[in-house]
Amino acid sequence: MINVGIHGGTGRVGRLLIENLKGDENAKVSVVHAIEEVDFVIDEAIMITNDTAILLENCDVVIDFTLPNGTESLLEAALTTPKPLVIGTTGLSKHQLNLLDEAARNMPVLYATNMSLGVAILNKLAAIASKALSDFDAEIVEQHHRYKKDAPSGTALTLAEHVAKARGLDLDNVRVSGRDGNIGERTKDEIAVMALRGGDIVGRHTAGFYNDGEFIELNHTATSRDTFAKGAIKASKWIVNQKSGLYNITDCLGI
Repeated sequence: MINVGIHGGTGRVGRLLIENLKGDENAKVSVVHAIEEVDFVIDEAIMITNDTAILLENCDVVIDFTLPNGTESLLEAALTTPKPLVIGTTGLSKHQLNLLDEAARNMPVLYATNMSLGVAILNKLAAIASKALSDFDAEIVEQHHRYKKDAPSGTALTLAEHVAKARGLDLDNVRVSGRDGNIGERTKDEIAVMALRGGDIVGRHTAGFYNDGEFIELNHTATSRDTFAKGAIKASKWIVNQKSGLYNITDCLGI
């Protein structure tokens, strides 16, 4: 039985992780890290703590769905107490991404901006389309609920990276995340990554390829955050058997 620690147990995905692991034959929640008061029922056998060191000491693997500063604290603590990590937090800074790399030298770390199988396949399909349709204009649009803090989403940026890489482009050099005013014609290589926010949209991502006379759009829509929780649990069961290194969801899924 794998003992899972939840970092961010009071968040939307954190609660789903706890619920989904009830009755799991191979894994259980052993400890929950929570900064805010836990206002829902948790099994008495599960430890609740606000100390990251205690979290790491009382589990076999940690699943992290928090905010960037929370992930940073977890990574810093894990450098002292190495533990397999599954991280789904988005909006990480360059410093925090460097911490990921540093941690991965001493423990297995799976980092994914989206834990769903569908998005993993979307990235693959978008890369194939981007290369095959290299003369088409590539645009990425993402939609999320009103409460999402980072924009564009990590999923959209990862999708755009696949599109850019398939064309031999550096996304940082060609990305556009806003258009306003008399800015002139669209350049050949630019890739727009646009963010829409509103309501309770769980997540929708579109990779579009547009040419004169035709266009193709690849879409993924998440209708429930449960898909992220289930993907993270699958990843946690996989990562505990891996050697130190930085992995992504496609490694776990074998695609």
